[in-house]
Amino acid sequence: MKKNMAYHCGEKSGKGRYVCTKCGEDLFLDDNTDTLPPCAKCHNCEFRKG
Repeated sequence: MKKNMAYHCGEKSGKGRYVCTKCGEDLFLDDNTDTLPPCAKCHNCEFRKG
């Protein structure tokens, strides 16, 4: 997987840290079956792997 790849809400992108592309808020997924939710801070739906 490329580090600069964008991930969007609803995707099952795997365990790890994700960073909101709009405000920089961190989001952590604990399981490979978790889906990305909107950013809790700004509600953006695009993230980068952190």
